[in-house]
Amino acid sequence: MSRLKGVAERDTRVGFRAERRDFGASVPQGLLKAARKSGQLNLSGRNLSEAFILSINSHNKLQILPEEITNLRNLKGLYLQHNELTCIPEGFEQLFNLEDLDISNNRLTTVPASFSSLSSLVRLNLSSNQLKSLPAGISGMKRLKHLDCNSNLLEAVPPELANMESLELLYLRRNKLRFLPEFPSCRLLKELHVGENQIEILGPEHLKHLNSVLVLDLRDNKLKSVPDEITLLQSLERLDLSNNDISSLPCSLGKLHLKFLALEGNPLRTIRREIINKGTQEVLKYLRSKIKDDGPSQSDSVETAMTLPSESRVNVHAIITLKILDYSDKQTTLIPDEVFDAVKSNIITSVNFSKNQLCEIPKRIVELKEMVSDVNLSFNKLSFISLELCTLQKLTFLDLRNNFLNSLPEEMESLIRLQTINLSFNRFRILPEVLYHIPTLETILISNNQVGSVDPQKMKAMENLITLDLQNNDLLQIPPELGNCVNLRTLLLDGNPFRVPRAAILMKGTAAILEYLRDRIPT
Repeated sequence: MSRLKGVAERDTRVGFRAERRDFGASVPQGLLKAARKSGQLNLSGRNLSEAFILSINSHNKLQILPEEITNLRNLKGLYLQHNELTCIPEGFEQLFNLEDLDISNNRLTTVPASFSSLSSLVRLNLSSNQLKSLPAGISGMKRLKHLDCNSNLLEAVPPELANMESLELLYLRRNKLRFLPEFPSCRLLKELHVGENQIEILGPEHLKHLNSVLVLDLRDNKLKSVPDEITLLQSLERLDLSNNDISSLPCSLGKLHLKFLALEGNPLRTIRREIINKGTQEVLKYLRSKIKDDGPSQSDSVETAMTLPSESRVNVHAIITLKILDYSDKQTTLIPDEVFDAVKSNIITSVNFSKNQLCEIPKRIVELKEMVSDVNLSFNKLSFISLELCTLQKLTFLDLRNNFLNSLPEEMESLIRLQTINLSFNRFRILPEVLYHIPTLETILISNNQVGSVDPQKMKAMENLITLDLQNNDLLQIPPELGNCVNLRTLLLDGNPFRVPRAAILMKGTAAILEYLRDRIPT
């Protein structure tokens, strides 16, 4: 059945299975019955120009979309799954307000390049079609968070996919991929599903940018090994390696804080079956014990002809091949000079000093100011930010979560390229003033602090801000004027002591929250 729908009442976290309330009259049943027989639906003369949600799904057997759909300029959601569509009509790119598009379970063989013009799209479901490729222009969807391409015929994905900075969930299961894509700009990627493909190699270059990934699904591929650099995935919680050709695992895998590790269906020779059967934590415990038994692993100690003995604690391999200066999880109070000395003339783009006992930022970080774009200082004991950090002119991503910070210096205003900052689990009582003066910021994560207020007027001026996480703070009220921040695509407010908006409003997602707040602005 096909109905015109009103503004979606949906929880953005549940993807494409949201509930929607009726907008008005249904498309006549007789028209639908005729469409099921002919495979064509004629919507001309139906006065649909004000429709917000259009659903033509559930086995209607449509083969051709009516061109009139391209006139629905206010359309926010379009649901066309379970039909027999073989192509997308010209002019589809005119639906520039579209946020949610589901064309799964059809017979599409190509996606038009004009899709790149759908710049408001947040969710795109292309699963269960016959796609052999994706257009490079897909990278033009700057706000896309959820991309589902499961069950197609993809042999590769365009390199441009790696530039989709807002992407959080990527599904590529059941395709014909031979290589894992690289994701240098997907700093917000939380889940990557590439199971049931033909991937043979998992290399350091595939892992070095996945430090925000929580879920990595590699099951049912042809992997023979897992590199030591798997430890770069500091946030990883779930790793599925089942049904591959893996005969051994790096002991360094035991350093990860995994909640779930699937290994069944591999010819593992180095871990007894009885240990695997005991579950994830026993496997990790066993791997950690092997690190102690065997001495330092390669990921901790790399001594080569080009490495001085004093540099043996430095991961030189990561410096040279991955452009990462990694001295994380050492529980040290100071970063030794040999760590910076090991850089020599190499280019460094990422610094990872997380999970130590640092009380201040190493002064020598200033030596990297011309090149580093990604700095991770999370899980330390920082109570202030030194001015050396403010000299990193190319910094785009800064992770300061789980420290003792309650303020940021105004000199951080000089970080003119900063896009993402993570301040979660600190001691902030207000949103730091300097953040309002960094116009390039797209993502502010400041959950689990003691923030009691935000300035909606200054927030509105932050035109690039699309994600604001204020969960678990001390907000007693949400200023209605925050509803004017129309560029926000993700606003998270759960876990605060305010009474309104009520939980029912919060569950509907960001658009509903902002609309509710705007309606409460005094006139």
